[in-house]
Amino acid sequence: MSAGPGRGGSIGLEWACTVRLVPLYIDRHDAPGVSPQELADAHMLDVAAQDAHGVRYHTYWFDPDNGSVFCLAEGPSRDAVEAVHQDAHGLLASTVLELDPAAPLNAFFGALPTYPVGTAYTAPAMRAIVFTDIFGSVAQTHELGDEGHMRLLGEHNEIVRSELPLHDGREVKHTGDGIMAAFTSVVSAVSFARAVQRRMHARNEQSDTPFHLRVGISAGEPVTDDNNDLFGAAVQLAARLCAAAPPGDIAVSVAVRELCLGKSFRFEDLGELTLKGLPEPVKSFAVAWQE
Repeated sequence: MSAGPGRGGSIGLEWACTVRLVPLYIDRHDAPGVSPQELADAHMLDVAAQDAHGVRYHTYWFDPDNGSVFCLAEGPSRDAVEAVHQDAHGLLASTVLELDPAAPLNAFFGALPTYPVGTAYTAPAMRAIVFTDIFGSVAQTHELGDEGHMRLLGEHNEIVRSELPLHDGREVKHTGDGIMAAFTSVVSAVSFARAVQRRMHARNEQSDTPFHLRVGISAGEPVTDDNNDLFGAAVQLAARLCAAAPPGDIAVSVAVRELCLGKSFRFEDLGELTLKGLPEPVKSFAVAWQE
């Protein structure tokens, strides 16, 4: 399994944002009990074998708590990426995902790990995914007209985008009536959502045209065995939680609540919600945001 940037340095952020000509892959290894140094040693074997298959390993993420390893590599095919692992040490990935050429990796991950080959380190790949949404935007457009709606949307954008860097968040995309963002820290994601709702509340108290936001937050790893998209399960769950949240609320998944244990957040049990597109009801919580 791969660890650390391959020969020639790590993938650049500008390159990560642009459409790529060479296919890029991320794979998942389940390696409970493996040590950071063992991963570094395995990576050295990968680097020694990669040229024979036209592959270049860029970086990796490793969470020692659950033994998950994710490798980022470019190459001519999925088979070529797997062949490097096979020739180097025989430790094959459970899942290999070819990334969308337009996937903004830096938006999801932030700065990629850039450790020299052979350096032992840990860098968990779990990310918090956040969706914001203006509640009742269709009715709002009918009431205020396109110009009025766009003015309120601009206020939403300013509030959300000004809070993102304060909480180390990164905008992934604008959804039309909201913003999708990613955070390295789940705690930071929840702090961001609370700050946004507080600013919206302050804004509405002084405005003749109040409007309200819904926020949904989930957390997950980039590749799971049952999805074929980057952070696919986490993205879908966050979007569905956002759509199900009452106006002015923050709805989060069980994983988000568990990763915030010990922090000074208050959560209200919402029970099991039936969310569109998900096969089973999902346990969820609301985050208190008022002082």
